[in-house]
Amino acid sequence: MDGIFFIDKPKGITSRDVVNTIIRKTETRKVGHTGTLDPIATGVLIVCVGKATKLVDILTSEDKEYEAEICLGVETDTLDEEGTILKEELVEKGENEIDSVLASMIGEYDQEVPKYSAVKVGGKKLYEYARQNQEVALPSRWVSIFSLERISTIRRENGRLYFSIRVKVSKGTYIRSLIRDIAYKLNTVGIMINLRRIKQGKFSIDMCKKLDDIHLSDLHSFASVLSGIYQVVVDDVLKKDVLNGKILDNIYNQEKIVFKDKDGYLLAIYHRYEKDETKIKPYIMIGGIK
Repeated sequence: MDGIFFIDKPKGITSRDVVNTIIRKTETRKVGHTGTLDPIATGVLIVCVGKATKLVDILTSEDKEYEAEICLGVETDTLDEEGTILKEELVEKGENEIDSVLASMIGEYDQEVPKYSAVKVGGKKLYEYARQNQEVALPSRWVSIFSLERISTIRRENGRLYFSIRVKVSKGTYIRSLIRDIAYKLNTVGIMINLRRIKQGKFSIDMCKKLDDIHLSDLHSFASVLSGIYQVVVDDVLKKDVLNGKILDNIYNQEKIVFKDKDGYLLAIYHRYEKDETKIKPYIMIGGIK
């Protein structure tokens, strides 16, 4: 069994829990997801089955879009509502100030990852250090914020401010950290209350089914998932070269190319060769699957 499920992950379970459910439903152990969602989060989770697990890296690398609720005036160790409160303060911020800071976050910046995350330092996951109360320097990574806007009114309650945002980001961006950084730029503290992934690459939440409602008939084919990438139908000579993983001239002037044979079988995904941009090289070898 080979293909892809589009799942609307429920709140309160891990992405691994979703994978385990799909393993039971499909009776195959070769299953992987394409981007972790914390238990607090819901929304788009793409799960690959069988040979489709070859696509995990390419799907994980795509941009993602989220809707999140922010609470200003409280800070926790996990940067969300489930953590231990570290600080509380009264917040008085107006719409214009908040919207101006949101707009200023668009672009690239060096984001410090949360200490409660699976990022490894010295061969150990950060959350393992945190749970053992061990101090460790938190790494940072360059991330891209492509769009960011407030999508709700600002609600004031017990000295705290609540509002929701919609944001599109690059791979590796932590929304909890983004919210922390928004709060810091407003000279206060803040946490994430809710998070929902509404899009990953071209795959949106309206394509997804609830986990409890997933059936084997909901499995999508390789071809349907790769339809947005430039496609080339090969002759017998080029087919042999592709299946052998030969580096080719980039006569197509494309970043990524899907090669398939005349019968519609997918052979490989190539991408631009970083050492010579006039060439393309194998990215994912598929070997003949529809």
